[in-house]
Amino acid sequence: LAFLVLAFAFFLCFIMSTGSYVYFQFVQQWPPTTCRLSSKPSNQHRPLQRFTIHGLWPSNYSNPKRPSNCTGSQFDGRKLYPHMRSKLKISWPDVESGNDTKFWESEWNKHGTCSVERLNQMQYFERSHDMWLSHNITEILRNASIVPHPTQTWKYSDIESPIKRATKRTPVLRCKRDPAQNKNGPTTQLLHEVV
Repeated sequence: LAFLVLAFAFFLCFIMSTGSYVYFQFVQQWPPTTCRLSSKPSNQHRPLQRFTIHGLWPSNYSNPKRPSNCTGSQFDGRKLYPHMRSKLKISWPDVESGNDTKFWESEWNKHGTCSVERLNQMQYFERSHDMWLSHNITEILRNASIVPHPTQTWKYSDIESPIKRATKRTPVLRCKRDPAQNKNGPTTQLLHEVV
């Protein structure tokens, strides 16, 4: 038994050191929170009011909060055909600085290259866009009467339940403290990402 535990621990260390992964996390972000928390100047006067893709990140069960970073084939913008670019401008825009191509390049170079054995660059972005369409968090929440409002708040379970019902997966909600909030007042978290 001790040998099996040691072998499994060695295997996990090997996986983590080689940049291998077991599954992908599909991460969507809420642009108003992303822009509010960002230190980058945004080119948008009013952030998009729909969830957008933040990334498709290779991950391991041993450390799901730290997606794998890989190296491999570098991003080639010519491989994103015009029809795919127009789709990604809707589903995967750079809501912080407005440089979509730079954002896609960063996500591919950091995370997408892990998928090269299964998905080439075009397939990686196509799969992400298709997942965004089939897991439309904005619509799922709207159908549950959860619509962003400056004074309305919801519990974690209020948001988690309709997403779980619609996707058949238990989402992870990542929230951040509102930087404009009074530090002495009650803590309110802003929904930032849905995984």
